Amino acid sequence: MMDPPNLLPRLQSPLWRCHPVIASHGSTKFAQLGPRFFSSKSVDSGVGASSLPVLAPPAVGRWLLVSSALVFAVIVVGGVTRLTESGLSITEWRPVTGILPPQSVEDWNVEFDKYKATPEFKLMNHSISLGEFKNIFYMEWGHRILGRVIGVAFIAPLAYFAFRKKLPPSMPAKLTGMAFLIGFQGVLGWYMVKSGLEDSIMDTPGAAPRVSQYRLAAHLGTALVLYGGMLATGLAVMQDWRFARSGAWSGSKTVSWESVLSNPVIKSFSRKSRALTALVFLTALSGAFVAGLDAGLLYNEFPLMGGRIAPPMDELFSPAYAKAVDRSDTWWRNIFENPTTVQFDHRLLAMTTYVSTCLLYLHSRRNAVRSLLPPTARRSMAAAFLMANVQVMLGLATLLYLVPVPVAAAHQAGSVALLSSMISTLVALRRPSAAAQLWRKAKVVAP
Repeated sequence: MMDPPNLLPRLQSPLWRCHPVIASHGSTKFAQLGPRFFSSKSVDSGVGASSLPVLAPPAVGRWLLVSSALVFAVIVVGGVTRLTESGLSITEWRPVTGILPPQSVEDWNVEFDKYKATPEFKLMNHSISLGEFKNIFYMEWGHRILGRVIGVAFIAPLAYFAFRKKLPPSMPAKLTGMAFLIGFQGVLGWYMVKSGLEDSIMDTPGAAPRVSQYRLAAHLGTALVLYGGMLATGLAVMQDWRFARSGAWSGSKTVSWESVLSNPVIKSFSRKSRALTALVFLTALSGAFVAGLDAGLLYNEFPLMGGRIAPPMDELFSPAYAKAVDRSDTWWRNIFENPTTVQFDHRLLAMTTYVSTCLLYLHSRRNAVRSLLPPTARRSMAAAFLMANVQVMLGLATLLYLVPVPVAAAHQAGSVALLSSMISTLVALRRPSAAAQLWRKAKVVAP
């Protein structure tokens, strides 16, 4: 008979000797984390000197959730800025000196003179007064200031938490990427504004002084990615902390996350949730093209468009939008540059999103699925269903009443709220981090 393997050398190695909780866990996955994942923190006094992986405290989660709320706010303010046609009122990008608005009458006249040189003033607002100019100036200025506030509110705490070693090793790189994305948003925002200040607009027959819909979509898409990253990371931090401290996973202390996430029914539900989240994001992005082309001012009826299910094909794919000699770019230029086609596509995406959300919600209500889903996932899915219905009503009101600013702004906010619900659903179906599992294991085995 073979002798049992000698475990003594393994337990006397530096890693296992310094981290007895890992040894008790019996998983090579955690052993592979290496010493750099560990700090001198302990779960409670019962663990003594046992070293555990760095687990981000709730303060980190709350900071990320507040940051995501600020990004939510700047998205809504940006939408209002676009709807009130205020975005082209500031003709320069001054990241430092532009923090303060004009301080004197002379300063205001200087800014007003700069605006008078823009195509927007010459073609649309040539009769506005200085007082009216101040209104649109402050709208754009507030949007830019809020962007700066987000940068400070994110980067300063990031530096603090990193210096105090409150962040797991995998988190600083992710959060630093978000910080760079905030800075990139400022550059991208100005790049977008520049497209509406070009003098070539004056030489283009029928052209309107507005920003490029491509740059607008890129600006919104980047903001949504930033928002989603902050929200998901913040929710994950809070969920890991609750699991490590109390064993509660996604709102339940009795559900075994291993058995739930390994179940084929939940695996299928997770895949469908990810697909729906991507569809919500794509629909919101298509809304940026609608806004950029003022496509919401066409066909203000539903469900028909001009008395038909769909406009004529020669209108949806008009050769007038082609720029290539052989007109090979007709199809894609109409998809992104023809207001009629852009609105039609947004309608299709919106209806597909609504139906998909309803179907996934009904699927989550089936006994076979409901009995497995943790409480947080069920609540998030219900919130997504509610927001999908609200979005339909807001979208119809925006279309039928010719894009009133309050309703259209609420419609944009609703798209972010729907995306938030789906992100919350995905986080609720996320496995606890390796660090959270070790903290929980240490708390269970502690005397």
